[in-house]
Amino acid sequence: MIGPPMAPPAPHGPAPSLVAAPAGTSPMSRLIPPHGGELCELLVGAAEAARIKAESSAYPSIELDAAQLCDLELLLNGAFSPLRGFLGRVDYGSVLDRWRLADGTVWPMPIVLAVPPRQAERLRPGQHLALRDPEGFMLARMQARDIWVPDLELEAHAVFGTLDRAHPGVGRLLSAKDAVYVGGPVQGLELPRHYDFKALRHTPAELRGRFAGLGWERIVAFHTRCPMHRAQRELTVRAAAEVEGHLLLHPVAGRGGTADAGHYARLRCYQAVAAHYPAGLMMLSLVNLAMRMAGPREALWHALIRKNYGCTHFLVGRDHAGARNGRTGEPEYAPGAAQETVARAQDEIGIRMLPCPELAYLPAQARYVALHEVPAGERTLDLPRAEARRRLREGLEIPDWFSYPDVMAELRGLYPPKPLRGIALFFTGLSGAGKSSVARVLQGRFLERGGRPVTLLDGDIVRKHLSSELGFSREHRDLNILRIGFVANEIAKNKGVAICAAIAPYAEARRRVRELISAHGDFIEIYVSTPLAVCEQRDRKGLYAKARAGLIQRFTGISDAYEPPVKPEIVLDTSDLSPEEAAQEIWLYLERKGYFG
Repeated sequence: MIGPPMAPPAPHGPAPSLVAAPAGTSPMSRLIPPHGGELCELLVGAAEAARIKAESSAYPSIELDAAQLCDLELLLNGAFSPLRGFLGRVDYGSVLDRWRLADGTVWPMPIVLAVPPRQAERLRPGQHLALRDPEGFMLARMQARDIWVPDLELEAHAVFGTLDRAHPGVGRLLSAKDAVYVGGPVQGLELPRHYDFKALRHTPAELRGRFAGLGWERIVAFHTRCPMHRAQRELTVRAAAEVEGHLLLHPVAGRGGTADAGHYARLRCYQAVAAHYPAGLMMLSLVNLAMRMAGPREALWHALIRKNYGCTHFLVGRDHAGARNGRTGEPEYAPGAAQETVARAQDEIGIRMLPCPELAYLPAQARYVALHEVPAGERTLDLPRAEARRRLREGLEIPDWFSYPDVMAELRGLYPPKPLRGIALFFTGLSGAGKSSVARVLQGRFLERGGRPVTLLDGDIVRKHLSSELGFSREHRDLNILRIGFVANEIAKNKGVAICAAIAPYAEARRRVRELISAHGDFIEIYVSTPLAVCEQRDRKGLYAKARAGLIQRFTGISDAYEPPVKPEIVLDTSDLSPEEAAQEIWLYLERKGYFG
């Protein structure tokens, strides 16, 4: 039984009530005992878990995706305290509107369970659900107290401050346009299973116990989702010295599968950099967090999570959890906004904000210093992360002052020389634009040259053999493209060439495929921009005529939208190009970029 859409809350953005504590709230020093406040751990005992499992065959099952598994784990282990389950409608609306739960407790991020409409239609308020991982293991039982259709655009504007799908968080949220939310309390049977870096995965209670056992009282948490280099090591050491305390390196190990080679290399980088800290200063632990990239709102959320893990201070960058617009490349949030947001709330939430200083390297002194400490006229060096990534991709030198040899050795393993790197050549364009013809010519060129395994994933062939049961709704079109992306990713992982030729009309599905493949190889989007009129003239199957006559519904370019790529690597209009000439343009691009050695 699905409720009606929620009414819009009050105006979006950081509400004034965020910084005005509810009546009766005491300052942090009197509220929070050492190593955080009360934890809401939701795991039941072994006997109760056995009883719930025995009756679970009567429950509807919800299979959780990667991000939902992250949320469930942090609910169960208490990292999301004071939450005791997925948010209901009232708390959800309050979080969007006020950055608080309905009872006034600061909580800025909507932790919700989205389910497909097909499943939601069978649910009834008060019913118990079995929450399972993709392998079918039951991890938790949930009581569905609220079932409603959310206004996702309202949520996107509240959480991210924009409706632009070029924001990665907005694109991900709005892609689930038919989602139904289910809210209610959760009882955990077991935590999600991890088979990697198990010694580095701690619950909040475990970390609190370790801190207490070591006598650590002031602990600075450092959140990161990127490899750490010398500058990050320096700023974290400075922060620990500033508070006369210790350091928790708490990098993200969530969202996405652990089969991702980049995941393993990134976590090995943290192990490598940990060896460069003074003995006894820091502890390394992983947090299985699905980031949203929501800027200031997310920074506050991260601070609350680290309070739950027992930390007293939290390092916040000028663009903490920020995102860059996928179309313009510009930051989505104002510099320093995240720091200001956490600083305003720090007394109430019980963890102090430390701003990450901007550092510069002084070659004359062979050390990093804060920008305000740079002597007048002294030469400084800087290597932005984007430039470091470019140099890695291009096989160029990274200076020793920027990072450590053992860290760079791990990262270079992710970026083999281009002639040995997996590639996905992803064609997109209208039916009849020439994608398949050019792709077949290109496949022949690769096979003739030799040296790489090559696979052609043509849209019509994939539809016949891999997606025969799918229709042409947006949901099914996206699923078809994601299946192509999955196969192409497996090919790229193994250093092969995947040539994908499908209409792929929607930008969000293409973005998700790019994100997937870019973790293992190079994604090259080829927009075959041949105009609709030319495509209709070439229509050998008469599909356009049938679509115009209303005999084919949801036909791309006629009765369904095509969303052109914004920044494709290659654009080809085959109106006046033969398939051989168009393939040669792509071949020359690959030669210029160094893919043939």
